[in-house]
Parts: sequence; C-alpha cells; structure tokens
Amino acid sequence: MITLVGVVGFVTIEGTSILDALYMTVITVSTVGYREPFQLSPEGKAFTISLIVIGVGGGLYFLSVVWESILEGRLRDIYRRSAMLREIHRMDDHVIVCGYGRYGRIVVKDLCAGGVHVVVVEQDPAIEPELEAAGLSYVLGSATDDTVLEQAGLRDARAIVVAVSSESDCVFITLAARELNPDILINARSETDAAVRRIAQAGANHVTSPLKIGGGRAAMSILRPTVVDFLDLSSAGVGQDFDLEEIRVEAGAPIDGVEIGRLETQSAVRIVGLKHANDSIQIIPSRDATVRASDHLVVIGSRDDLADLALQAQQPES
Repeated sequence: MITLVGVVGFVTIEGTSILDALYMTVITVSTVGYREPFQLSPEGKAFTISLIVIGVGGGLYFLSVVWESILEGRLRDIYRRSAMLREIHRMDDHVIVCGYGRYGRIVVKDLCAGGVHVVVVEQDPAIEPELEAAGLSYVLGSATDDTVLEQAGLRDARAIVVAVSSESDCVFITLAARELNPDILINARSETDAAVRRIAQAGANHVTSPLKIGGGRAAMSILRPTVVDFLDLSSAGVGQDFDLEEIRVEAGAPIDGVEIGRLETQSAVRIVGLKHANDSIQIIPSRDATVRASDHLVVIGSRDDLADLALQAQQPES
C-alpha cells in the first residue's frame, strides 16, 4: 500500500513514468540512498519527506512483525489452526464439548474412548497446550458466540455437551445451539434444580447434575455395592470382556423384523432394553417382541458379539 501511494504521488506531482516513480519509491522506502532518477520539485521534495516518515516507519514495522512471527512460530500456528478449522468443517456427526474443565475432560475422554469425533470449544488460551497434547480438535473462544459455534461445526454436529460452569452461559449456549441447529441433541450440566428447569426450557434434551449423580452413586455403593460393580464393569470400554452398548436398527437391516429371542440365540447377547420410536423403553423385553427399523436396542455381551450385532443392524450396501 505504501508503494502504491508513493508511485501515484510521484506520477501525479512530478509527471514521471510509472517505472521511474516505482524506482523512486523503492529507493526511498528502503533507504538505500541511490541517486534520484529525476529532479524533484519543491512539492516532490515535500512528498518525499512525508513518504520517508510514513513509509520507512511502516516498512520497518512490517518487517519487524514478520520477523517476530517467524521467530515465535506464529505463522506455523496460524497455518495449523487454519488446517484444523478446515478439518472441523469436513466433519459430520461429531460431538461438540463446550468447556474443558474437570467435567468436560471426563466427557471428552469417554466420548473418544467410544470412537466419537470430538471438537472442544474452550475460552481459556492457557489450556491450548493441553488440547494439543491430547490430539484434540478445538476452537478457542467463548461458546456464547455464534461464530465460535459455527467454527466448531455446529450445523453438522449430532450433539453438543454444554459443560461450562456458568449456569447463565449454559442457558444462553443451549438457546443458541437450538436456534442454529434445531435437530441437534443438547446435553447440559447444572448444579441447581432451578437451573435444571431453565436449561430444559431453553431446549436441552438432557440436563445432568454431577452433584446429584455423584451423591446417588455414593449412596448406592453402600446400599447395593454389587449393582455398582456391575454398572462400572458394563460401562463402555471399561469391562475386560464385555460392554453395554446401544444399537440403532436401520431400515432393511438383516435383523429388521427378527424376534428378540431368536436374535439373542444367534448373536449370543442379552437385550436388556428395547425402545420403539417415541415409546417408553422396555426393560428386559419379551423374547417374542419383534425388532423393527429405527428401534434402539440396549445390549450387553462380549465386544466381538456386540460388533457383529451392530453390523447386522446396518442396512446392507447395495
């Protein structure tokens, strides 16, 4: 821009050629001290003085910024972040986790263990090295900003977990997420009963209260310790030989229309829950019940048998 201003100024004031004006501008801004290609008028001298004051200062500042960026690796960081944003924009069916605090870390860890692609939205830049070390995709900024949510791929995400500590921010993010993607599954955290109601009214599908869950789990470990041991072992990725898994049946899948009793015999699994569309979930469904398309099955069994059943629940490739 400085060069363009200098060329236009010398051509206008001195009536010289564009090449001579460009030559004069370059030797002036670069301070090399070569002889002028033409005789300067008083107006030209005044313009040259202005160009030296503004151009040399601006040029040196530009060079210092570029050099600083190279030394500090900012260009590399800019490129890396741009590449990560492009990768996020190519994602589909991923989960966004807003907030990488103690609660958010646990959510991210379990989601990654389940093979889910996760994008973290974190406001504190000091946590960036930890996100990089964990190999996570992330966007730095406040999740209350619609632009940040867009950068995290909200419109193509299947779910968002609002794990921020501020309950007012939690309500705001829930409202924004529901507005930007009406079909997204929203899971939010809350500490008080009043906030649970407000967040649910804002559009959250599930509102989790860590204090209630933790307190209830502590009481259950005293009252029914064996049940707690079973729940711990049946958590996804925790049990040594088996898992508790949710499987959705697609239309035209091999198990579409198959009775549960036959399915359990063929696959060596136990179906402990069956949910038809918007109906309430059936706990320990009858063996005569038929599995239909769009059903959700809660199944317990070995990892190999669960993987095989998950394949049978998918529509065969044509």
